[in-house]
Amino acid sequence: MAYADPENTLVIETTKGKVVIAMKPDVAPGHVDHIKKLAREGAYDGVVFHRVIDGFMAQTGDVKFGNSNLPEFNPSRAGTGGSKYPNIKQEFNETPHKRGTASMARAQDPNSANSQFFICFQDAPFLNRQYTVWGEVIEGMENVDQIKRGEPVINPDKMVSVKVAADIAE
Repeated sequence: MAYADPENTLVIETTKGKVVIAMKPDVAPGHVDHIKKLAREGAYDGVVFHRVIDGFMAQTGDVKFGNSNLPEFNPSRAGTGGSKYPNIKQEFNETPHKRGTASMARAQDPNSANSQFFICFQDAPFLNRQYTVWGEVIEGMENVDQIKRGEPVINPDKMVSVKVAADIAE
């Protein structure tokens, strides 16, 4: 499939099907660069959706404890880790949190985002300008809707592979 901007398009194969996110380097350049770096290293491959709240969002991206392909995988710690890289400075922006929005998870410190992110199931205006929106689902939202719910999720769905569209051979 041809995407308008393959360098800024993330193709995620999940256990529920394909999800494609158009990244927004215009509003969150640091976050987009960080996510592309992790995707290109294969860091997101095998990472579970560890926190999925019905009517709110599906959270994933803990490459330290949430990667089901690694011996370090620990379902009870999934959601507490990041990546081997330092945290990212916040890039809060005017893009609203709505159905299909991809945004960075973080701790209380606004500059604590690292590798974890979430996709909104529906509008969440209370998150606006408090979390960094870095993308939007442009294909496969019906697959996001099927991700198994839970806090934590028992036998969670996962991202089987995460790639930048520009790196995928047609």
